[in-house]
Amino acid sequence: MTRALLVVDAQKSFLQRETWRASSNPDVADDAARLVAHARGRGDLVVWVLHTEPGTGTPFDPALGFVEPLDGLDPREGEPVLYKTVHSAFGGTGLQGVLDERGVTEVAVCGIRTEQCCETTARAASDLGYGVTFVVDATATEPIPAPGSRPGRPLAEILADPATLGTGDVVTRTVYALSGRFARISTVAEVTGVD
Repeated sequence: MTRALLVVDAQKSFLQRETWRASSNPDVADDAARLVAHARGRGDLVVWVLHTEPGTGTPFDPALGFVEPLDGLDPREGEPVLYKTVHSAFGGTGLQGVLDERGVTEVAVCGIRTEQCCETTARAASDLGYGVTFVVDATATEPIPAPGSRPGRPLAEILADPATLGTGDVVTRTVYALSGRFARISTVAEVTGVD
C-alpha cells in the first residue's frame, strides 16, 4: 500500500453554520464518498481526520455531537480516525507515523475547507515528501469576509459585501497556490476514471 486518501474535516460541524448555505459544494460528502469507494477498491488506505475545538461551545466542540463524518461517509474498522485541533491534519495527530508505518508515499486530499485545512494539509504533506493529489471538486469552502470585517455578521450581509471573497475565487486561488508547487490538481472523475 503506497497510497492513502485523506478525508479532512468532512464533518457535521459545518452544517451548523449559516455560512454553509453558501458552500461551494453542498454535495461534498457524495464526492468524497466516490473517492473513498475508489480508494477502498484499490486497497489504498483511507484516513479520516476531524477538527475539534474542545470546551469552546462551538459546533467543533465534541461535547455538542457534531464532530462526526457527514452522512454517507462511514469509516470502516481498521481505517484510522484522527482528531486535530489545528489546520493541518499532520499537527499533533500522528498522521505521518500512520502513513509511514504503512509505506504510504502518495496522498490524495479531499474535504472541508478548500483553502484552509485541505490546502494546509496538502502543503504539509508535500513538505514531508509525499506526492500529493488535491481533488479540488471533492472539497468545499464558504465565502470569506474581508480582513477586519465585523465577526458574526449574517450571511446575507457577508454575501452583499463587495469585499467578500466568493467561493469560486477561493477555490481558484487554492488551485493557483498549490498547482505545480505542492500538489497535482485533479478531479473526482480523473481520480476514479468515472464521470
